[in-house]
Amino acid sequence: MAQKKSGEFAENVKTIIYALLIALVIRSFLFQPFNIPSGSMIPTLLVGDYLFVSKYAYGYSRHSFPFSPPLFSGRILPRTPERGDIAVFKLPVDGHTDYIKRIVGLPGDRVQMQEGRLHINGQAVRQVQMADFVEKDIQGNASQARQYRETLPGDASYNVLDLVIDGPVDNTGVFTVPEGHVFVMGDNRDNSSDSRVLSGGVGFVPMENLVGRAEFLFFSTDGSARFWEFWKWLPAMRFERMFRTIHSIQDDA
Repeated sequence: MAQKKSGEFAENVKTIIYALLIALVIRSFLFQPFNIPSGSMIPTLLVGDYLFVSKYAYGYSRHSFPFSPPLFSGRILPRTPERGDIAVFKLPVDGHTDYIKRIVGLPGDRVQMQEGRLHINGQAVRQVQMADFVEKDIQGNASQARQYRETLPGDASYNVLDLVIDGPVDNTGVFTVPEGHVFVMGDNRDNSSDSRVLSGGVGFVPMENLVGRAEFLFFSTDGSARFWEFWKWLPAMRFERMFRTIHSIQDDA
């Protein structure tokens, strides 16, 4: 009997180890879950959204693995991002903090903001004003913001918010994106720390720091239910946002 229990215990341990190894492989090479902690990507992504990031989209770097071990430099099987991709990356100043922003500039691009409008290589990107974006907080208080449909060179199209006229980063100099880097911005233009702030901000993002591309939103909650308030879980869920691709969310905006 003792020998049988010992055998069962060993099998259980092996099963757990196999499961952990499979999970590690999936997280390192295929998909990683990520949640949205701030409002910098509103209206596309909301606080409380949970999504999967494809790890293979841009190839692999040390940041593809948990804790970013210094196993090698650069990227293996590198793929160049596209303008309009929503990417998760490691903050350049510390190499550890996860950020999520939209890639708007590629190596060699000249990026500038003029009167709140994005310019790439000397040309203003196409922009059409939409109905105001309306958001309610967990107390039910509503706020509105100007909303525009922005279309980048290459036809990636999505909505952005303009909360403040003549905001602190609505007018900038020209940023020339270095080789091996990308320029990122949040869709919530006046509430985003991104590449428009070079010193003490995000600055240019090395391609080595890219973790992956946002692909699929699998869960969403409005934050009105605390973890222990299980009786509030159901009404807190935003079912209309669940099990959708990022492209479909952008198209419906």
